[in-house]
Amino acid sequence: MLAVVSDPTGRWWRAWECCSRCAAAMPAARIVATAPAAAAPSVSGAGKAPGRAAGDRVGAPVFSATAPAAPEREVGGGQRLPAPRSAAAAPRSRRAKRWGKIAQRVVPHDLQPVVLRDELIELGDAFRAYQESSEPDLELLASLHARKARAFATWADVTDDGGLRAEARRAEQAAANVRLQWEQRTGQGTEGTVARVLTGPNQWEHARGVLAYVRDHAPVPGPEGRLLMLLLTLRTACRGSGNVTALDVNGLPLGDAEQLLQAMVDAGWLRLPGTVADLLASTSENPTHIIVPSLLPRDSDRGPFIFGKSMRAKLSGWAQKAVGERKLRKKKTPAAVRLLALACAVHSSADGRLGPFGRGLEVEMLASLCAVDSTELSKLVEQLTAAEWLTEVSVTGTHVTGRLCERVLELSCPVPAG
Repeated sequence: MLAVVSDPTGRWWRAWECCSRCAAAMPAARIVATAPAAAAPSVSGAGKAPGRAAGDRVGAPVFSATAPAAPEREVGGGQRLPAPRSAAAAPRSRRAKRWGKIAQRVVPHDLQPVVLRDELIELGDAFRAYQESSEPDLELLASLHARKARAFATWADVTDDGGLRAEARRAEQAAANVRLQWEQRTGQGTEGTVARVLTGPNQWEHARGVLAYVRDHAPVPGPEGRLLMLLLTLRTACRGSGNVTALDVNGLPLGDAEQLLQAMVDAGWLRLPGTVADLLASTSENPTHIIVPSLLPRDSDRGPFIFGKSMRAKLSGWAQKAVGERKLRKKKTPAAVRLLALACAVHSSADGRLGPFGRGLEVEMLASLCAVDSTELSKLVEQLTAAEWLTEVSVTGTHVTGRLCERVLELSCPVPAG
């Protein structure tokens, strides 16, 4: 396959040759051309290498068994060496031992249960047949990856092999990615019609990772400090330093921004070149360069985040757009409600339902992300519903179910369907 992918801004394009399986596993790839199958040579046997049958494709293997049998040779003393034994004369095993290969692993012929061995062998054959197909079939490929994930998980349970278990997780993620790509290309489901701010599963995972990191490493208590930390973390995620202006801070619903910033400085989480007052007076022409020591790279360690500058900018833009969404600003919602909006956005299904398959989200999990007590969550949900972020909401003692409103689906980061 000749596949092409562009960055979201359309500034550059990248093209590469790969097999159909690899092309289908890349959600943003578009297939430009497919290599035709090799045609059989029109000229018969003349000039062909010894041992190659007429009509063989160029590059096909040549087996020694197709060469003429060597005649008997005479050696010293008048003795004669017999001709090599033909394949037909070779002894046959009483029982054929079935084995195969999948994902560069040999499936043992004595693997138990037999149904698992047969499934792995058939999957290996199916993947190889798919690679030889002329056109990609993403629906079929997704089903193959899903079968592989189940088979490898069972294989890992039988052999207690951690490598097989890791391969099962990779296959499960590949199935989800290919299925999402198929739905986007065919227009199946809601995700095929939503142009999201963050466009792929990799970006969605990073968004969830940043929120979890902020939850676990907040230097000051309370939702306002948590929201401010989120802004500063996304500005300094890659190098541990970045630029911030007074407009960035004042755009957040913070009761006393100066006190919060000073508390972060006193806790050692934040370093400023001057005073907090200087930061709150800075402009876009003269921003304040801040440093977060815990995010500074150390030697070969890149810090807690593995994404680069381009990804950091996308995540920062997405968070600011979500936190400063028009209805949230109009309703003058507090910091806890805006954190809840982010938590719901990154833990929804592709069609906007909260939780995978719309099963809902745990109250304790949402409360921890919003830095509030679980008893306060129902009031936050009411405010978020009034701001037209959520609909069809139901709050119980353990779970919150509902759906994101259609107008904010672009800010969502669907969780894996598995």
